[in-house]
Amino acid sequence: MALDYKKAGVDIEAGYKSVELMKAYVKETMRPEVLGGLGGFSGAFSLSKIKEMEDPVLLSGTDGVGTKIKLAFLMDKHDTIGIDAVAMCVNDVACAGGDMLFFLDYIACGKNIPEKIAAIVKGVAEGCKQSGAALIGGETAEHPDLMPEDEYDVAGFAVGVVDRKNMIDGSTIKAGDTLIGVASSGVHSNGFSLVRKVFDMTAENLNTYVDELGATLGETLLTPTRIYCNMMKSLRDAGVTVKGCSHITGGGFYENIPRMLPEGITAVVKKDSYDIPPIFKLMQKKGQIEEQMMYNTFNMGLGMVLAVDPSQVDAALKAIEAAGDKAWVVGETKSGEKKVELI
Repeated sequence: MALDYKKAGVDIEAGYKSVELMKAYVKETMRPEVLGGLGGFSGAFSLSKIKEMEDPVLLSGTDGVGTKIKLAFLMDKHDTIGIDAVAMCVNDVACAGGDMLFFLDYIACGKNIPEKIAAIVKGVAEGCKQSGAALIGGETAEHPDLMPEDEYDVAGFAVGVVDRKNMIDGSTIKAGDTLIGVASSGVHSNGFSLVRKVFDMTAENLNTYVDELGATLGETLLTPTRIYCNMMKSLRDAGVTVKGCSHITGGGFYENIPRMLPEGITAVVKKDSYDIPPIFKLMQKKGQIEEQMMYNTFNMGLGMVLAVDPSQVDAALKAIEAAGDKAWVVGETKSGEKKVELI
């Protein structure tokens, strides 16, 4: 029998069909700076507008969605996981005060099923629209024998820009600054290795309605990661100086909040200062997870924590609300070791 690439497990025609199906979604993310169309060897993006900045700094972020992707397989729902891939990258860029420029995605799959790949890219495109990034390129890699046919992984790479004078690096945070917590949309894309140990990961269980969640377990857990780019822009447009910003991802409060702090500053967060979503309470109870482990693994309802001067708190809360996000004053900074204290 004569061998060819298709018999070896790679369907080039399916790849062509995937590209055709995703073109409409990609087109929706286009910006004037994008040069050329989909299908070139590289994505081209004009930097002409950046020249208007005094000292432009490029910011980048790359990430995936971890084992949350297992839920997409079990529920056979693939149109939101791409939002997570974008969110995990662009929120990191937003932390430094950057405006998004462009995004690239990478999808590895056991078998290229064009409709499934297009559904994933639909989510990526939606995340790009929410963040303002242009989706200027990507790669779909078919990996027969390396991955099961019905599985895939998705990751991304984001680039943004900020004028150096507007960079958020935490260096100006001082004792007495106010900490503002911005609501997450749920578990986001971290801690799912623990989530999957707590709950019975079957399609039947995931599709069961849970009264305290007001939705099925699967719908709650698969809720896409919140994208905070518009919120950060709203704060800047309102004249609010964000001194420090933490994206609460893997490692929860304990790892991420200190990342924005200068030496000699402790962040004090009041646990009862905001509404913890029911999914976290349910998880802690069902899994008998210690409280410290919860705050060391999950976002516990806060996707971002910001440090601002007390005089700007009201303006900050208004700007966050204007962007469609919810926020609370959750603590303050004090002199001490570079760490976070939960009280």
